[in-house]
Amino acid sequence: MTLETTNRVTCLVDGASFTIDEGLYLKDLAQPVRNRIKRDYPRAKNTDFICSHHLLKYRLDSVDAMINADLKQSQKIDRKLTRALQSDDYEITDVNQTLSKSLTMGQRISDSVARFGGSWGFIGSFSFFLVAWMIINGLQLFGIKFDPYPFILLNLCLSCIAALQAPIIMMSQNRAADRDRMDAENDYHVNLKSEHELRILHAKLDHLSQNQIPHSLEIAKLQLEIMGEMRHELNELRDWQEKTEAGSHEK
Repeated sequence: MTLETTNRVTCLVDGASFTIDEGLYLKDLAQPVRNRIKRDYPRAKNTDFICSHHLLKYRLDSVDAMINADLKQSQKIDRKLTRALQSDDYEITDVNQTLSKSLTMGQRISDSVARFGGSWGFIGSFSFFLVAWMIINGLQLFGIKFDPYPFILLNLCLSCIAALQAPIIMMSQNRAADRDRMDAENDYHVNLKSEHELRILHAKLDHLSQNQIPHSLEIAKLQLEIMGEMRHELNELRDWQEKTEAGSHEK
């Protein structure tokens, strides 16, 4: 970069002479634009000058590069998210269908016994049976007294019923435990898939906040600078046209 006595400087690209207001020094440019210029001209220094015409090209290239980089990164993240949503690697089991297919007759009976044994109907009916048994044998109604007080036969029947009912209910509880285990496995696989999708969404948000939004602001800044340069060139063109018309009128 050379500064002539007429306050004119030389453009880094084509070596033409310009006034200072017809371009910018590299130190006054944004970092992405300055890096693109130095990539083409490795020996360029921050004190070198570039004219507005060539600077416009580098600014447009910088805008295109940022837009394409953001677009590629967004498409890459979107593809990952689509694959995660369509992935069948996480096995989800239909618990009801699986258990109904493996249900045997004994298991059906155990479920029915456990369902009835844990209801108010069973409590009411069994209480009625006990009271009736004790009244009939205690008061000797109809001359019946097959189990006198203290109702030893009743205690024996109750012990047998309890001894049989307990393992039947445990069979039903085992099936409930199997259902809980399968539900837990389903929850685990669903959580894995949700975590994978959330990680991709976080990556997309990070890309927006760290890259795309700053790039958008930088692009807007470059657009304003480009519009300012275009306005400056239009004003110069208008001044030149007015001078030309004024000179033609004088002749």
